[in-house]
Amino acid sequence: MLAITPGEPAGIGPDCVVNLAASDRTQPWVVIADADLLRERADLLKQHLVIDEQVEQPSCSAGHLSVAHVPLTASAVPGQLDPGNASYVLATLDAAIEGCLSGKYQAMVTGPVQKSILSKPDRPFTGHTEYLRDRSGVSDVTMLLVADQLRVALATTHLPLRQVPDALSQIGLKTQLDILLDGLANRFGISSPRILVTGLNPHAGEDGQLGREEIEVITPVCDALRRAGHRVVGPLPADTAFTPRHLDQTDAVLAMYHDQGLPVLKFAGFGNAVNVTLGLPFIRTSVDHGTALDIAGSGHADSGSMLAAINLATSLFERPG
Repeated sequence: MLAITPGEPAGIGPDCVVNLAASDRTQPWVVIADADLLRERADLLKQHLVIDEQVEQPSCSAGHLSVAHVPLTASAVPGQLDPGNASYVLATLDAAIEGCLSGKYQAMVTGPVQKSILSKPDRPFTGHTEYLRDRSGVSDVTMLLVADQLRVALATTHLPLRQVPDALSQIGLKTQLDILLDGLANRFGISSPRILVTGLNPHAGEDGQLGREEIEVITPVCDALRRAGHRVVGPLPADTAFTPRHLDQTDAVLAMYHDQGLPVLKFAGFGNAVNVTLGLPFIRTSVDHGTALDIAGSGHADSGSMLAAINLATSLFERPG
């Protein structure tokens, strides 16, 4: 079974779940959410929806949805954020994580959350990726975005840009590449993955004239992995790394920071791209978009990314070996 968390109740996550429930499914889902929220959203979207809260044998029939009920903390109005529902969103995530760790669910698929609502001074929330890492008890994970054959991983994730250079280290970069190599081999079934690594600075530092991170951090790690027999290319300038010549025969690109790699991937496949967290003890995929509060409940939400996330989670679990 797949556990699906729709995310922020005022956003389009519930819309996407309701829209996809209108079709037959081959993979059973359990949606971890407030059942009344989904009923109300279905009514607003004029979708016929029958909710079954008995989740041991989830329905795969069109118009039916199996829901593990987690009650909202506050009422949810499409497009109107309520900080009171922060605890609800985290409760749905915790239930999915616990179910995956126990083996009840084979994978989890997450809808978009609103970080501004979830983060507090005494409880910072920088993103799903970091929250899942901490709750799952692992020390490191890697964020990988997938759009058809293009895969882009990140050496750092949700950091202010001015903090990125200080966050890069040889140990940290090697850890991210090790997780990426393992994930491509064991999750995606690529026996000898080829990874292209970008530089941090313009022109990959231009021999130290534009920054020394390539000389002091990135190149030594790439060299060590190449000596160990891994197909690691780089560091290459980010402005040319994504050209067809370099991407040919490349299984993934490791970018140094969030907005270095993801604009290219989202340009190539926005609406059908999927976020994958490698390094967890279970499969997790997610949509590639935000909460889109301005269109929640309007009927204009595109469910393509959530469908792609569900399909990828299913294929990763069903992959032989």
